[in-house]
Amino acid sequence: MRRAALALIVLGAFLAPSAAATLSKTYSYFPIRGKTLTEIERQLQARGPRLDSTGQRHPGATNLEFNTRVQYGESRGRCLVADARVSVTAKVTLPNWRDRARAEHDVRIIWDTLARDIRRHEESHLVIAKTHARMLEDELKSLPWRRDCRRLVRDVERTSARILAMHDEAQERFDRVEAINFESRIMRLLRYRLEQIEAGRLEP
Repeated sequence: MRRAALALIVLGAFLAPSAAATLSKTYSYFPIRGKTLTEIERQLQARGPRLDSTGQRHPGATNLEFNTRVQYGESRGRCLVADARVSVTAKVTLPNWRDRARAEHDVRIIWDTLARDIRRHEESHLVIAKTHARMLEDELKSLPWRRDCRRLVRDVERTSARILAMHDEAQERFDRVEAINFESRIMRLLRYRLEQIEAGRLEP
């Protein structure tokens, strides 16, 4: 799940062209216990990170912060975007099951399938964020020059707000699709994992 995005606009002198948008991420884990799937589910509902947007707890969460630095330059009475750099800071929260050694074999297999899907889901949010960070960089750099830098600053602010709104919509759309397909996806992943175990390609 995604948390709020934030844009920071910084004025400054001309800098050399920058690299593409960057993303830095850190992981933290919350402990859960239980030997049965019912106990695990209750622990996820009770201990999972709570999203401010919904007030509900989830098995995983991703907090995203967009930081945008815009460098303005002037030439012959024209104001232009000399450079734009967008970075994303992500904090991913995932569950850590503490009772694996005491649980039945079938429970371990189902948990491994679920935990892998939770991680994939959260890391997909990172991909969406970086895609929109690159989009924001490209659009800021391509803004036309203005005779008044104040007008260009307003263009930058409007462009940033528009791309970040697109980002939020993309993240929410992804969550909706994932929720609709959850059961069929988990069953498909579980069948695949069992096939891999039977073939000796995965540890049981």
